[in-house]
Amino acid sequence: MSLIADGKTDFQACIDACSRAAQSCMECFDACLDEPDVSSRKKMLGLLVECAMTAQNSITLMAMNGQLTKEHCELCAKICDMCADECAKFEEQHCQNCADVCHVCANECRQMANEM
Repeated sequence: MSLIADGKTDFQACIDACSRAAQSCMECFDACLDEPDVSSRKKMLGLLVECAMTAQNSITLMAMNGQLTKEHCELCAKICDMCADECAKFEEQHCQNCADVCHVCANECRQMANEM
């Protein structure tokens, strides 16, 4: 993590990872609604939305260098891990891709929080 010209912390790598996670979660959510076993995905569908919203909020807090950015990104990492673990249980490529993207986001959020 580095400082940008105005003295604020540069969260760009984490912001990018959160953006990819939010997008991937919503794409997976949409694709899962068309799966024949949608009722067995109830837990995952909830986590996909929760993860996407948490990642979006993390982006906002990082962009404004919010006072609780570290704590929020720690929470985002936890939710991303939970979402990734649930997505990994399903064989469809969109679920597997989402699991991978969410694990990357979780790692970025943890690293950023540890460096603050």
